[in-house]
Amino acid sequence: MELQLLKIQKLHGQLQLLSGLRIGASEGEIRIGGVDNQVIRHPHTNEPYIPGSSLKGKVRSLLEWRSGAVKPAPLGFADIDERYPLIKPILQLFGVGGGDKLSDQQAAELGPTRLAFWDAPLRREWVDQVKADNNLLVEVKTENRIDRIRGVAEHPRQAERVPAGATFDFTLSIKVLNIDGDGSELRGVLLKGLRLLELDSLGGSGSRGYGKVKFRGLTLDGRDIQPEFDQVDPFAA
Repeated sequence: MELQLLKIQKLHGQLQLLSGLRIGASEGEIRIGGVDNQVIRHPHTNEPYIPGSSLKGKVRSLLEWRSGAVKPAPLGFADIDERYPLIKPILQLFGVGGGDKLSDQQAAELGPTRLAFWDAPLRREWVDQVKADNNLLVEVKTENRIDRIRGVAEHPRQAERVPAGATFDFTLSIKVLNIDGDGSELRGVLLKGLRLLELDSLGGSGSRGYGKVKFRGLTLDGRDIQPEFDQVDPFAA
């Protein structure tokens, strides 16, 4: 069957932080008295944002863990196995690695990557409210290492976080091909991945309470799907 792109759907909503989020940035300079670990910021506005690559990588990783076939490297075409039915839709949604050389037949079986995760900027309403209240867009959190024997804090370090309550504009595009039916099966896998993200964490230091997120107001091509999303059980058979 020849492949044909039927439509591109838009999934849009808000991504709200329920706890502080840290997605780090490389420092171009060392500043005396500055914060050691800064969050990533837009180079023009200097406002924090969530890179689409961070969202895509974490959702894919969680789905690969859910598949039961996770391994150190991302799953590829050679890993497709009927015992692990999630592998093929994961590859159709997120694509294969550059080193995974597919034949024409294999490429036609999977089709192109369906998902495009866009960078998520802070919502203007939230930014305007924070500035009106004379607050900052980030917080600085100090952490310590605890000496287990003496019970004292050592080696304090500071890290920036986007504070709980911040809200980002979340958008991704979903390609629907003629081999996808109405697209509902692949979309169901995607929604499971987003629910897994809500149950886990985004960014660094999730085991210390960072990066708890919640999707709100999700729409698909303008249609409200938040009630459908809230009912998704990513661990259902």
